[in-house]
Amino acid sequence: MNFATLRAYLAAKPGAVEDFPFDHVTLVFKVGEKMFALVATDVDPLRINLKCDPEKAEILRDCFPSVLPGYHMNKRHWNTVVLDGSIPDEDVLAMIDDSYGLVVQGLPKARRPV
Repeated sequence: MNFATLRAYLAAKPGAVEDFPFDHVTLVFKVGEKMFALVATDVDPLRINLKCDPEKAEILRDCFPSVLPGYHMNKRHWNTVVLDGSIPDEDVLAMIDDSYGLVVQGLPKARRPV
């Protein structure tokens, strides 16, 4: 998956906002002011941090060598996914959907996207 495809998919999520709050290379996607994806734009292959249910996070790490504990994140709740082509795009998109869903679910109803 290339950067343009990844960015377009993330930006298409309802209520998604992109920002560079930490530095000029870490692209952050938020919904309701909460992060659901962080993309390291200065590395090859690309890496993306995604929120994940703790039990599922462990399963994904066991299934895919390119799914690692979340870099600079709570390693129980976040995974870093190395986009080196070893994970089918459909699975990466499903991980993004799960991350987005977990964040939206945790938002107060008034801050959830319509």
